Amino acid sequence: MAKGNILIIEDDHDIVDLLAFNLQEEDYETHEAFDGREGLALAGRLQPDLVILDIMLPEMDGFEVCRELKADKSTMHIPIIMLSARSQETDKVVGLELGADDYVTKPFSPRELIARVRAILRRHRPIEDTPEILHGLLTLDSVKHKVTIDGQTVDLTSTEFKLLACMAGKPGQVLSRDRILNAISDDEAMVCDRTVDAHIKSLRRKLGLCKDYIETVRGIGYRFKEVV
Repeated sequence: MAKGNILIIEDDHDIVDLLAFNLQEEDYETHEAFDGREGLALAGRLQPDLVILDIMLPEMDGFEVCRELKADKSTMHIPIIMLSARSQETDKVVGLELGADDYVTKPFSPRELIARVRAILRRHRPIEDTPEILHGLLTLDSVKHKVTIDGQTVDLTSTEFKLLACMAGKPGQVLSRDRILNAISDDEAMVCDRTVDAHIKSLRRKLGLCKDYIETVRGIGYRFKEVV
């Protein structure tokens, strides 16, 4: 039985073959698309467990594909690893703010990418430690993988959900970026402080009325506000 169903959206056939071979060696099932529009359609039809998405694609670039996937309720839950030959930090931040879970720069090690795939699929599983967290207007249900604010459902990516659960489960505690990274990464994948900052920015935007529940502690990290 396959460990997971992975969609590769990449226009370089050699890279697709490399990824598919290594993923299949690890017992993942793979599907391929060679342009953005085809990839977007396949993601909606196949509902893969994870998408590996190149940025520079014909028809529709990876940023737009990511944006479309996260805007559609049928695909917004699917985790995404973005690939790019460009190493600029701004590209990484844009990808993460659009909802991507990780960003890998070409050329990359297949072993590293497999490690990141495993990590994201692990942390995409429902959190079982605390079934429900009630905090002011916010309710987090880890069994249903659902967040509501004042009764209205908030759509979060798997990483945003894990980040929120990590912080909301420890109200009043200051969490360093390293501690947050350890909680949401859960493996050996390479991550950085800006990863946390980008996800926090996106999470605050989505929390709306509850955005101020996440407090910045300068020079240290973040804290989830205690309810008075």
